Amino acid sequence: MQVFRYSQARTVEGAVRANGTFLAGGTTLVDLMKLNVLQPPAVIDINGLPLDRVESLPNGGLRIGALVRNSDLAWNETVKEKYTVLSEALLSGASPQLRNMATTGGNLLQKTRCYYYRDTNYACNKRQPGAGCSALDGFNRIHAVLGGSDHCVATHPSDMAVAMMALEATVHTQGPKGERSIPLDEFYLVPGDTPEKENVLVPGEIITHVTLPPLAAGTRSHYLKLRDRAQYEFALASVAVVIQISGGNITRARVAFGGVATKPWRSREAERALEGHAATTETFSRASDAAMAGAKPLQYNGFKIELAKRALVRTLETTTQTA
Repeated sequence: MQVFRYSQARTVEGAVRANGTFLAGGTTLVDLMKLNVLQPPAVIDINGLPLDRVESLPNGGLRIGALVRNSDLAWNETVKEKYTVLSEALLSGASPQLRNMATTGGNLLQKTRCYYYRDTNYACNKRQPGAGCSALDGFNRIHAVLGGSDHCVATHPSDMAVAMMALEATVHTQGPKGERSIPLDEFYLVPGDTPEKENVLVPGEIITHVTLPPLAAGTRSHYLKLRDRAQYEFALASVAVVIQISGGNITRARVAFGGVATKPWRSREAERALEGHAATTETFSRASDAAMAGAKPLQYNGFKIELAKRALVRTLETTTQTA
């Protein structure tokens, strides 16, 4: 670990002015600093900021502070009752100890678990632009089949962000040029030619809170995570579904995938294949085919395509059976 300057922010404005790397739960940042993957010259502790509340909004939506711990959010009564998919996603992630420390903002910004990114002995464009991508010709079993490029195929590891994508969350920030409200689907960037740029934040910009829109009465949601072991493991494929059904037909659908893409992946193709159609296994299968039509497998991860398809069908079957 390299020498760095440490300070504590007392206000959001002060954190922005400090112009450094923000430290909240530290469940990703500290690990990567120890590995010399990240070497920030300045670390600003933001744990003292008043950003740790979950609040219902007048329009029926929800405001989630950036410092709300994952455990607190998962067990919040409003989240459990109205935004079930989010509670399920959070409880499927990491371990109880990590969930007690990890924050909402930090979860959105967590780094990939690509082993080539985390090992400085290997070339990685995300870590060092222009160095090359060791995963392309390496052991790429855990890597992306959607959203990749010739420069990077690392998957985004968050479970929470996948659920928030299906819930059409908005990320609220404060930075050197003021406040911004960014739809989550526009917050993340695919790697393209610049895999080191993972989101639209600018230096000094901090996430202050996330808002979730109100859900119509009768909305159903579910999160399914498939992985190599039942606990403390990242997804090989995961699915978040938020749907409304009337008269046996799906009137509205939101679908997002995790574990298979370079960012939490909203599938508008699957949504179009679902909306206006009967809630049947045949419809679900067509939606899963549409969702994975653009997938590009690597040498060792082709199984993810079929896995993701089956995950979506199973998630939809579970969701539509929920009374």
